[in-house]
Amino acid sequence: MINNKDQIIKYFEDGIKDEGNLKVGVEHEKFIFNKKDNKRVDYSSLTKMFYHLYEFGWKPIKENDNVIGLSKEDKNITLEPGNQIELSGAKLSNIHEACSESHEYLFELKQVLEKLNFRIISAGFDPISKLSEIPNNPKQRYEVMTKDMPEGGALSLDMMYRTCGTQLNIDYTSEEDFSKKFRLANYLVPINIALFANSSIIEKKNSNYFSYRSHVWQQTSRGGLPKFFLEKVNFENYAEFVMSMPLLFLQSDGKYISGKKYIFKDFMDGKINEIKNLQPTEAELSTHLGTIFTENRLKKYIELRSMDACGWDCLCSGPAFNTGLLYGNLDEALDVVKTWDVNEVLEAYNNAPKKGLSTPLMGKDLLYWSSVILNISKKGLTNRNILNKKGINEEKFIDHLFRIIENKKTNADHMLYKFSKDENLANLYDQ
Repeated sequence: MINNKDQIIKYFEDGIKDEGNLKVGVEHEKFIFNKKDNKRVDYSSLTKMFYHLYEFGWKPIKENDNVIGLSKEDKNITLEPGNQIELSGAKLSNIHEACSESHEYLFELKQVLEKLNFRIISAGFDPISKLSEIPNNPKQRYEVMTKDMPEGGALSLDMMYRTCGTQLNIDYTSEEDFSKKFRLANYLVPINIALFANSSIIEKKNSNYFSYRSHVWQQTSRGGLPKFFLEKVNFENYAEFVMSMPLLFLQSDGKYISGKKYIFKDFMDGKINEIKNLQPTEAELSTHLGTIFTENRLKKYIELRSMDACGWDCLCSGPAFNTGLLYGNLDEALDVVKTWDVNEVLEAYNNAPKKGLSTPLMGKDLLYWSSVILNISKKGLTNRNILNKKGINEEKFIDHLFRIIENKKTNADHMLYKFSKDENLANLYDQ
């Protein structure tokens, strides 16, 4: 049982990896629509899709006889609250492998979607549907979340039902290495928001944001960018943060119940009558860590969570960009951000969803800083020098980002331009 802070610290220490065994894990979400009526698929339709994916070796994950996801080898497809689906990829050695994994998954998915007359939209926010139009599903925890989350953030339900993101998971070699990587990742949040913005349309209209998804996450319960994340974070003060975080839900007799009256420390101290004063297991600690919705977070690895979902042109570029920095050129990147004022970074974070690459930071704009950081990432990928079978290194995956910098146009700009020409919904779907 987890009953003291040292056990949480030990949990994070157990995540320490050897320098030669650092992995990358990529997760990305997709909206699935019915082609005939441009409406999000319901749970019944999604289970048909899951059934067809069995042909590719995927196996069902069930909760009370309901299929709530699929697994194959070391990866999963998970079911999100509004029937978005997420690939949680395996822990792989490099971006070549991660990108190949995504390519194989999307190939399988598209075969099935064509059979069912479904289509994908790869965007940070649903560009078509109203919140009231989104179908739900029987995954139990979402019922509690739907009820309680809005109390802590006005746009929490939009987050649950109408957003999709891309996530990179990276390892650390020591507590000090974690502190450095986590600090850089949090300083880079405004850049990741602006550079990977891809949610400029909502409800078939201009959202007046480049990343409406990021705006929503800023107004989400348990989310945001805590100021102390931009300072010296170690395992102990992150553990204290975890202990003080309210519980999102609890499990009692196989059912999910609200945990909003309690913080995790109450759980550790055995003070929750509704669950007979039991204390959390390590698995329940892991679940709690996954309900902290900050821009970046710690489990037994670091999760970077500030990028909008996007199509194939940029799906691999976000993970490559951050991998080049965090694994290939960490110290040079830290040298750039060490002079940045914390309050200016937080202001840029608040402004980036709406102002995008024109967001001011330290007397420049995020376009300037994105260019600086991108070149540092490129050197990092060169330093890694991990080649594919054709002798090409991971640098190729950030070509898309250099085009963004050169043209001063993100995916959000392109989406808005294409759709605004004739407001044809077909322009919103993956081609």
